[in-house]
Order: sequence, then structure tokens, then C-alpha cells
Amino acid sequence: MPKTEILYLDQGGALVAIRHTPLPIRHLWLSFDEGRVWNKYSFTSSPLFVDGVLGDPGEETLIMTIFGHVSHRSEWQLVKIDFRSIFNRRCTEADYQTWHLHNQGEPCLMGVKRIYRKLKPMAKCVMGKSQSVTVTSDPCECTESDFECDYGYERRTDGRCTPAFWFHPSSMSRSCITGHSFLNSTGYRKVVSNNCTGGVVDLYMARRRPCPSQAPKGLHLVTSEGKLTATLGHNVTFLVFLEQGDGSRTSITVDFGDGHAITYSNVSSIEDGIKHIYKTVGIYRVTATAENSLGFETAVLFLHVTCQLEYIHLSAPFVAVKNKEVNLTVVLWPSQVGTVTYIWWFGNNSEPIITLEGSVAFTFPREGINVVTVQVVAGSTIQQDRKTIAVHEYFRSHLLAFSSNLDEHNPDVAEWRLDVSRVIKNSMVHVTGVNPEHLLVTVLPGLPTAAEFFLLPDKELTEGKADKIISHLDQVFAFIH
Repeated sequence: MPKTEILYLDQGGALVAIRHTPLPIRHLWLSFDEGRVWNKYSFTSSPLFVDGVLGDPGEETLIMTIFGHVSHRSEWQLVKIDFRSIFNRRCTEADYQTWHLHNQGEPCLMGVKRIYRKLKPMAKCVMGKSQSVTVTSDPCECTESDFECDYGYERRTDGRCTPAFWFHPSSMSRSCITGHSFLNSTGYRKVVSNNCTGGVVDLYMARRRPCPSQAPKGLHLVTSEGKLTATLGHNVTFLVFLEQGDGSRTSITVDFGDGHAITYSNVSSIEDGIKHIYKTVGIYRVTATAENSLGFETAVLFLHVTCQLEYIHLSAPFVAVKNKEVNLTVVLWPSQVGTVTYIWWFGNNSEPIITLEGSVAFTFPREGINVVTVQVVAGSTIQQDRKTIAVHEYFRSHLLAFSSNLDEHNPDVAEWRLDVSRVIKNSMVHVTGVNPEHLLVTVLPGLPTAAEFFLLPDKELTEGKADKIISHLDQVFAFIH
């Protein structure tokens, strides 16, 4: 069935229908009785392929334009049709009749009863701009159909509106202040733009009720940034929220956990938050208590106060004994930075050892050079240090002391200690003639300046036997000493 386009003329006083077909046409149809009877009119002498129809702006228009083409190769053609010649006079009161707007017999729509006037069938006259189609518009009495379920309520099978599973009607009075009032929903509200009056309005509309007195309930304590960490010496802003209770008559006490606390007479006085500065690193139990004449409630927050970890130093022996436990310690600067995690890597082990303490005991099962790496995690900061430990089954060691004059040139940095260690080792090798591979020297950190040398056995001379190794070490050590 071909598509038909309908246009309204003169505020609906006449209807124009034109078919959209793949074939050229030259006729349209006009009705003066709301489409009951259609009259055929010719709008062009040559058939036209219709591409579209336009009506002039305005409800009272009597002019329309048809555009299309005579053939598939021709350009567009416009046909302007003026229907004013069909209407030979202006409409009078005798040309109109009343019409009641209704919905399946119900005269009240959106709370209003409207009566219109329209042209009688076959009244060929022009209404024009000055004519109005509305006669009367009167409000109706409200009925149940004029109301819908309020927010948080759902329509049940029996037609009643009851609270949804997620909605608590009592929540509507949470922000209510004692001595004031609030609108208590009945579960219904008037449909938007409905203009009914009277009737069942008092039964369905929300009722004003005095605000109830309530004990504090639903107390929340958070930081303004939503974090559980804070920086030492910087302001921390705490926010306190109360879901239920008379905020104007409920006092709030905040204990910061560091020996300081503050009390406010009501909740409204802390809307901008509570600021506090911590002067010591640590984990603090922050407590907020809301209290009024009907009861109290407490909220707790554990706040980690930290400072920036700037440097770490792994303290480890230069030489360790095979299969003998050795202690490794990490020194932090500053020494107190909050909660710290230590990650230890030993040699080629693929799995680290993770501790919360800054020291660990480890046993090296094989001789050789072992690299120990420790990573210290403090908040979002990670610092790392690495030490090389020579592991031997037998050795001799001795501390070396120096003149206090050397302390003036000691910057106490790793590079300086390494350079001085090389100088001491070369000097000892030169004086004693000991094989450089059997002598290890390390300068210890700190002041006064001190060093330690380690004498290792010559396994070729001792054939790897324990008694010969010990005897050989004693002889060489006595010679050096």
C-alpha cells in the first residue's frame, strides 16, 4: 500500500492527502469532514514524481508546496497550491459545533475537562487567525488515577503504592531539625502537570509532620581526601557526617589519638571539616562521638601519619663465615617514617624475604661473593641499598685505627671509604708481600675513622684441610700483626 502524507489546512478545518508512489501522479485528495469523505483534485497538468510536500508555517495556512521532477533526468520542479479559492467565505458561529475531549468516555484528562468547538462537516469556510478552537477548560475533582507512586515507592498488583525494598521512609526525616516540620509522603504524588483540585487530594498528598527527636545514628568519620594516610607536619581535615539525629542539639567530640581532642556543640558548626596537625609519625586511632539527650554513637578511623623516606643504609659485614648466621640491619633517615616494609634479596634467589622489621638474620651456605639487596617501602616511596659480602669458611680479621687527623678528611661517604680501602690494601700487600687475593680491607662507616682487614687462606698450600688452613692463617696473621 503506497505511503500517504496528510497535511492540515486552516487549523484542521480541511485535510489534504497525497500519495508517495514510485509512479508519477497529478492528483491529491481533500476532505472537509475529518477524513470521512475525500474529494479528488488535480494539482498539475503533467504527471510529477513527488519527492516531498511542504506546508507554509502556521496552523491557519491554506498554502502548500509540492516538489518533485517530471522525469528522472529533469531538475526539481515546485508546484505551489493555494486552496483559498475553494473557500468562498469566512466561518460564522453557525458553522461550529461543540466537542468534548475524552478518553474512552472519561471527560477529565490530566485533571481538566476541556470543551472545544470545531467546524461542522462540509462547512467550506475559512476560520483564519482570529478564531479560537477552545471554548471552556474547567478543573476536575482529583481521583486516584490523578496520582502516581512517589519516589521510593512501587505499584503493587493490588494497585497500592508501597515502599521499594531499597527505600526507608524514615530516611526522609533524617535531616529534619527538632522544632521544625517536614513533608511526610503517603506513597503517592500528583502526576506532573495534572491540574485537578479537591476530591481525594487530602488523602493522597504528603502531610506536614513535626520533626521527631532522634538519637544520633549513622555517624561517619573520614578525611577530606578519603585517604587513611597523612604527612607529618601538614594539616589533616576530618569530615564528620550524621545520617540521623537532631544535628542542632547533638554535640560532636573528636579525639585525634595524640592526646588532643576537641568538642563542638552541634554538627552544623563543623560543615567545613576539622583541621589537625600531627607532630609525630605513627598510627593514630581517631574517634568521633556524637551525643544528645537520647543517646550517642561513635565512629573510629585509624590514620597512618608518615614522612618522606630520604635515604637508607644497609649495615652488613664485609666478610661472613659459611653456614654461620649473620645479622643484616637497615638504617633509615629520618629514622621514623611510619609503616615500613622491607624486601630482602639474597644472591640469585628468585623469591625475596619480606619483613616489617629493619633487621634480618641469614645464613650463607656456600663460599663466594654474595650480593644482598634491600628495598624499603614507605608509602609511595621506595629506597634501595646493596652490599657485597664475601663468604669463607675460615679467615682471620683485625681492626685498624688511624690518627685523628684523618677524621678531618673523612666525608663519610661510600666512595671515599672504597678509595681509602684500596690504599690500605695496596700498602699492606707492599709491606707484607701477602697475595692480594688473600687480603680484604674495608673502611667502616662513621667517625672516628676505622678499618678492618680480613686474611683468607691459600687453599693450594693447605690442600683444603681444616688443620692446615688454621695453622697457615695463624702463621700469616702473626707475621702481619
